[in-house]
Order: sequence, then structure tokens, then C-alpha cells
Amino acid sequence: MLASDIQNFSEGRTKARAYFCYLFSQNMPNRLPSISVETIMPRLLKIKADLENCDGVYLLDNKGIQISATYTARKQIDEDIGKIRADRAYYYRAVREGRCTITDPYPSLITSDLTVTASAPIFCEDGTLKYVACLDMPLGEVLKISHLNTFDIFFANFFKYSYAVFAFSLIAIALLLFSHGMKSFVSDEISLASFSIEKMFEATILVTLALAIFDLSKTIIEEEIMGRSKEHSISGPHKTMVKFLGSIIIALSIEALMLVFKFAITAPDKLMYAIFIIGGVALLLISLAIYIKFTKLKIEE
Repeated sequence: MLASDIQNFSEGRTKARAYFCYLFSQNMPNRLPSISVETIMPRLLKIKADLENCDGVYLLDNKGIQISATYTARKQIDEDIGKIRADRAYYYRAVREGRCTITDPYPSLITSDLTVTASAPIFCEDGTLKYVACLDMPLGEVLKISHLNTFDIFFANFFKYSYAVFAFSLIAIALLLFSHGMKSFVSDEISLASFSIEKMFEATILVTLALAIFDLSKTIIEEEIMGRSKEHSISGPHKTMVKFLGSIIIALSIEALMLVFKFAITAPDKLMYAIFIIGGVALLLISLAIYIKFTKLKIEE
């Protein structure tokens, strides 16, 4: 499998999960009286028969112990009965979330190829967890299920190239600001022998702004173009927003610090303006903290 397959799975994960959840909800008995292994397994085997190239199906009890054989395409593995699966993601995620879930791709013990397991909790009439139904599918088949249609591919490419244009434009602006800031050391002759606080502050402001813009463009290229989504509690556009606001806060903090020193030396009566900027930075920090808190809560839900 290629790295692009993992990326395609990540993009189509929601669609694949919706498909498996639909299969489970339409075929599996749930929240009904007299639910037993005898009533569940025929339905689970029917799902397996309807799915082409299904690796296998099996049933776990509420403690994560496998209570049925593993039914693969070619054979029935009775040796799996009694094995503890409580530490597997397909068990504890289904129990924790209380709904159908799918795992990340992992090497299958049956085929040694990358596989994805869809699992669904089955509850008694009173809402008590009784079983967890599991279904293994090869990653390639899951990619077919979650295959993006023509419009999805078009807009995905459109947004990717648009992000590339904006990101490289920002890099060009950052480089221009940086070169102009560094030019001050030559054209304004900033040196130890001829030191100008005002010129030094102007150069620092330009370089700091260039750094903030460059950092933002770097984030856009890594996440939106190259698809290097790192593991964070905040993801997607929220992560880009946090990164951008963080860069702005850092830049403003540096500017406020420089103004404090500048006004303390040249114009003490203007120190209040630097205090206003510091207050604005503090307000931005509080707003960002609130944004992160509520965004994280929304993602966890």
C-alpha cells in the first residue's frame, strides 16, 4: 500500500463509516428483548455474504472476549473463541462511543495485509451493552467504498492548488519584508558604531512580521497541500486558525515589548500606547484560550 492510500482513507473515513453503520443498523438487532448469539450471527454472516472480499466477521461479549468463531472467506477459525480483544481499538472505541466505529488501517492477523475493522455495540432492551459485532475489510475495499466522486476530486484539487497559490504568495511577501528589514542594516548603516534605536525597531518589526507570515504559509503548505496532518486535539481549519492567531499574538507581543523600551527611552509620556497593545495581546490570548476550549469540546463530542 502507498502512503497516498492512507491519506485517501483519512479523507474518505466519514463516508466509509457511514456505509458500515448503515449496514449494521439495517441488519443487526439492537435494543430489543431476547437478543442472543443465535439471533445475531446469521445477520452478521449475511452482511459478510453481501460484502465482496470481506476478511472476516466475529462477535465479542461486553467484556471484549470473542464468543464466536472468526468466519473468513475460506474457513471458520474456531481457535479464536475465548481470545481477549478488550485491548483492541475496535472494541474499546465502540464501547466508549456507544456507536458504530471504524479503526485506522492495521496489519491483519488473517491476511497480513492492511485491514480496517468496523464494529458496532449491541445493547439489551434496557440499554446495557451485551455484544460488539466486528467486521474486517481490506483497506483496498474500504477505499472503493469511500471513493470520492468527480465533484469531490475536482474541488479537492481546486482547493489544494488555490492554497498553493496563496501559500507561495505569502512566502514571497514574507521574503520581501525580510529583505527590506535586512536592507536597513546596509542602507541605514545600523552598526555598533552608528546605532539608531528607531531604525533597529523598524527592521525588527519587518523581520518579525515576515516570520509570522512565513510560519502561516508553512502551516498551510504542510497541512493543506502536503497533507501532513499531525496528531493534535484540534484539527482541520481550527488548527490553522490557532496557528495563525498564535503567530499574530507572538508578533504583537514582540512589538509591544519593543515599544516599551523605545518609549521608555525617547518618549515616556507615550508608554500608555504600549500598554494598550499589551492589553490587546492579553485579550487575544483569553479569546484564543476560549476558542480552543470550546473547539476541543465540540471535536470530542
